Amino acid sequence: MNTRSHASIAVLALALMTGCQATSRSSVPIPKDQAATPLISRSVLFSNPERAAPQISPDGAHLAWLADKDGVLNVWVAPVGDLAAAKPVTNDTTRGVRTFQWAYDNKTILYPQDKGGDENWHINATDVTAMTTRDLTPIDGIQGRILAVSHRIPADILVQINDRDKSLHDVHRINLASGERKLVLKNEGFVSIVADDDYNIRFGSKMTPAGGIDFYQLNGNDWSLFTSIPADDALTTDAMGFDKTGQTLYMVDSRGRNTSAVVATDLKSGTQTVIASSSKADVSDAMVHPTENTIQAVTTNYDREERQILDASIKPDMDLLAKVNPGDFQITSRTLDDKHWIVTYVVDDGPVRYYHYDRANRNAKFLFTNRPKLENLPLAAMHPVVIKARDGLNLVSYLTLPVWTDHDRNGRPDRGPVPMVLLVHGGPWARDTWGYNGMHQWLSNRGYAVLSVNFRSSTGMGKQFINAGNKEWAAAMHNDLLDAVDWAVRKNIADRNKVAIMGGSYGGYATLVGLSYTPDRFACGVDIVGPSNLMTLLQSIPEYWKPMMDMFTSRVGDPRTEEGKLLLRERSPLTFANRIRRPLLIGQGANDPRVKQAESDQIVKAMKEQKIPVAYVLYPDEGHGFHRPQNRTSFNAVTEAFLAKHLGGRFEPIGDDLKGSSIQIPEGRDQIPGLPPA
Repeated sequence: MNTRSHASIAVLALALMTGCQATSRSSVPIPKDQAATPLISRSVLFSNPERAAPQISPDGAHLAWLADKDGVLNVWVAPVGDLAAAKPVTNDTTRGVRTFQWAYDNKTILYPQDKGGDENWHINATDVTAMTTRDLTPIDGIQGRILAVSHRIPADILVQINDRDKSLHDVHRINLASGERKLVLKNEGFVSIVADDDYNIRFGSKMTPAGGIDFYQLNGNDWSLFTSIPADDALTTDAMGFDKTGQTLYMVDSRGRNTSAVVATDLKSGTQTVIASSSKADVSDAMVHPTENTIQAVTTNYDREERQILDASIKPDMDLLAKVNPGDFQITSRTLDDKHWIVTYVVDDGPVRYYHYDRANRNAKFLFTNRPKLENLPLAAMHPVVIKARDGLNLVSYLTLPVWTDHDRNGRPDRGPVPMVLLVHGGPWARDTWGYNGMHQWLSNRGYAVLSVNFRSSTGMGKQFINAGNKEWAAAMHNDLLDAVDWAVRKNIADRNKVAIMGGSYGGYATLVGLSYTPDRFACGVDIVGPSNLMTLLQSIPEYWKPMMDMFTSRVGDPRTEEGKLLLRERSPLTFANRIRRPLLIGQGANDPRVKQAESDQIVKAMKEQKIPVAYVLYPDEGHGFHRPQNRTSFNAVTEAFLAKHLGGRFEPIGDDLKGSSIQIPEGRDQIPGLPPA
């Protein structure tokens, strides 16, 4: 299936049975009050992890992971039996390496890198034996995407590049040793392409005007329609890959049901078989054998992860791993012979833990945690809660309380309501999940309840829930957030007069909606790279998103019609900027290709014209979010002071946390207490 593991967790953790034992979180005493609770430094919470995301080489000889090199995340490699011999093999000096994978030649590390957050990814290949790095896509202004790596053709990979047409990614086969590139497929309008393990192009998908997907099959040189996916199923149906023979296509498919199931289609007979499904949640992850390509297990996630084991041969292994500690685990890396696994565990109140599992000996050896400085700190629990929206929809949400107010860990403050931050996820076609969350730990440590809500349009809970958000930006989607705040007030969790709204991307948009559409509901807001005008947002999307335009117009609004223009204007915070009455902090990356700087500039301008105070923070070397740790830390320092001023929580002084960052504050320095002189 072109991947050794379909693990989807980004930050993972915990411990196993042999080797080093995990710290028991129950052994960390819960402070009796706020005064007894240490203020956890922002540097502990938001600096680069010490070591993270280990991956074993396909032959099992080496382990690679991300770690600091001179303050920047790079890839380090060590022999599996001698981690102390690790050495950095990449030499990024700016934004750091954020994701990587082994090629099947056992000596090449592949990783994408952009410039300043522009998302024009170049695919880099580092030879860990020669200690050399080659840009496999050395073309200015392009975006590269790895389409496939295969154990059958270890010397080459398939990469998609939009050099011919910025809106379309052609498929190229690239030799890892020489960098030689050969065109495999000229893309004639496909938004996605599927290849098999022999690097044959098999399928391609195109958007329909109604927002659905037509899925085409390539036979020789001819494309023919294979199946059509209605718009209601477009976000919950997709190809996964093929079996070993290439004659069975695996898909996640929600057609004929609410939640997506794993469906196998025999490409010769057309027979379809449902392999796994859940009535509560979509299949979100699959564990695939590294060479046989059989689906061995699937994961669904309603409020916590649940696993269905389909291959009896791995059940003893999974049972062993499941008994080690509370928390959720995934097999995130495997050797080609399947004898060695890298296992990662996540808990809500501690760091990620990584283990090397030897299947033959049923032995798990502790490797490391991602943030050892979190050990023995009084971290807070994250409580899954299901909140009823006003129309009856269930909103799967996650609540974290200041640890000193949650002694019995029942998710209710011991001494009455506290200030709260409503933390809204981006997307909106994404979701919040249970597990360690640095934002939740930071804000709860400062004295705030933190509530993250999977409002309608969020993924994972079935197509009906996603589609309930169609064209409901600033309407039912916003009502879900208001209903969640009302629930927290009714449950004596939140002080109604001290609730902030905060988020990035769509969450930034939701913040602007909260302060402009419902100006008296929130005490303040923090918008990070959020769009202020849906018309200009859709008119300025990246070129490579244009083949997906019909999906945006069917779910947000259509700027090409008069009716659509009216809807988009009515749902744009910029239209109602004059209504904003509560303090607002805006953070923006100057190179953001998705939500352009103009989105923040224009609402700041509108507020200034109305003489409405606003604080505006800009980073010239960032894009859609803040990835350099110095920039993350500086923005969080500013945010912490801002929230303390308006919600009354405790705070760590800004101190030197702006040093080393590129922070600019073009507007509203006086709105941020404790700033050093400009």
